[in-house]
Amino acid sequence: MKKRILYLLLASVSFSSFISCDINEVPETTMSDANFWNTVADIRLAANYFYSTIPGLTLADVTVDNWSTDAYPNTSSNNISDGSRATPATSTDYNYNGIFQANKLIEKSEEVIKKGGDLTQINWYVGEARFFRAWYYFEMFKRFGGVPLITKTMTVDDPDIFKVRASREELFQFILDDLDYAISVLRSADELNTAKEYGRISKTAALAFKSRVALFEGTREKFHNYGEQKKHLTIAKEAAEAVINSSAHALFTASAVGSHGEVINNAYFNLFQEAGEGRSNKENIIVKTYGINRDNSVISTPVQRYYEGNSVVPTQNFVDNYLMADGLPIEKSPLYQKPDKSMTHAQYFSKKDPRMSLSIFKRGDEFISSSNYTIPNPSYQRSGYGIRKYAKKDFWTLQASYIDRPVIRYAEVLLNYAEAVYELDGTISDMVLDQTINALRGRLPQVNIGTDAAPNYVAMPKLTNAFVNSNGLNMRTEIRRERKVELAFEGHGYWDLIRWKTAEIELPKALLGSYLFTEYLTATGDKWSDKTLVNDQNYIILQPATLRRFDKDRDYLWPLPTSELTKNVKLEQNPNW
Repeated sequence: MKKRILYLLLASVSFSSFISCDINEVPETTMSDANFWNTVADIRLAANYFYSTIPGLTLADVTVDNWSTDAYPNTSSNNISDGSRATPATSTDYNYNGIFQANKLIEKSEEVIKKGGDLTQINWYVGEARFFRAWYYFEMFKRFGGVPLITKTMTVDDPDIFKVRASREELFQFILDDLDYAISVLRSADELNTAKEYGRISKTAALAFKSRVALFEGTREKFHNYGEQKKHLTIAKEAAEAVINSSAHALFTASAVGSHGEVINNAYFNLFQEAGEGRSNKENIIVKTYGINRDNSVISTPVQRYYEGNSVVPTQNFVDNYLMADGLPIEKSPLYQKPDKSMTHAQYFSKKDPRMSLSIFKRGDEFISSSNYTIPNPSYQRSGYGIRKYAKKDFWTLQASYIDRPVIRYAEVLLNYAEAVYELDGTISDMVLDQTINALRGRLPQVNIGTDAAPNYVAMPKLTNAFVNSNGLNMRTEIRRERKVELAFEGHGYWDLIRWKTAEIELPKALLGSYLFTEYLTATGDKWSDKTLVNDQNYIILQPATLRRFDKDRDYLWPLPTSELTKNVKLEQNPNW
């Protein structure tokens, strides 16, 4: 269990505590440089600011899944997903505040070195600053491509404030250079744990992030036909491999035997249930720490209320990705039963990849203080599905959750490795599949493909080259499918569509909810209506294709805010915005 003193370190003793409630204010407004940058402790304290910016479980963080076809905001459309957005006047996505803070720490560290500060320790925190500077630039890189590259603090009269945009290649190399420096000086995850500093960025965290950014750009280059795809895919592969070979991380697993001799393993579900487990969960590589409970809290989030309410609901577009328990997609599996008016919502989960039941609510799941889950409520889960991750009855009652959010976990590293290997060579060995995708499937509970009276529990089969070939599957599709269901509702869906260049195919499609089951119409209380808009297969229409579009010549990059173009005449807008 993590110590209360560490939570206070990461939460209240941060750079933001110097400045005001508005973290966009720079530190000099309340504390002069001359009075601060004197010791290693000052550098460490300054570095704490960055941890307040790690994405967590706020409303803005969880609703990014609405940008893709995986989820929908229940009551209205999302203008990124449906292509209806316009160029904004301002945007928090185009933001140099964190970069300024990183540049400041990097510069001021030299003064502390001159005053006798321990160089090794100072480099830990400079490494953190450069890691986060890479993170902040990557967030803009994904959206805008090249942006002005600012590597120093500046006053209002510095001419470099009005720089031209760096090229995509220049900015990406800068991100990689910052990460390589961070990797060279940061401590290991175990060293951080020994020092009671769980939650800080480790060497393997920087490597894991490097695998993410290099996979993004390497696959984007490959499918958008530009750049140095092999170079960057190799970097992604090697960074992921370094994390794997470090033995610092492992999949979170725990198993038991059920009454019928079946293997029960709810580790996947518990990843999003356990509060404050710290280094005992070696799957978590980078986390947003929330604490344990009200008495030992960093900060809380009402995340289940976001998922339960009108903010984000899964789509049928996403649910169709779940395999059946025989490892085949629904269009090929003899286990699949097409929904009809005799089927219930819960029966639709039967004989499927267990991650569906561990990620999405079905009848009988623990839900809220007054009852377990029954069927979707049309006022809150209009798609017919509700997200189960992070749902915990006690925290629902408090309207405050203290479950840490895994921002990068070991499962993603394994998936990054598998995809990089395949995209580099157009092939992947069964050995690598066992090391990655099959390891993920191996920690899942067994599934009953029989009946309640005559149960027949089976494990999810392995993905092998022979299985793909004999069943007429496509290996790339199956690798991508595994990524989608394993990392469901963790913010990856939209960016995967962008890098794979499939956004132009997927985003214009109609967004569908579940089959309109008969029990929806006969439920007491809030009722579904027989006037609910459905398609010719009786699936709920959330947004018809006629209201959705994606301009492949424009929408793979985001528009720069007009206020930034006005302030800096050297900036050029992205094409066709």
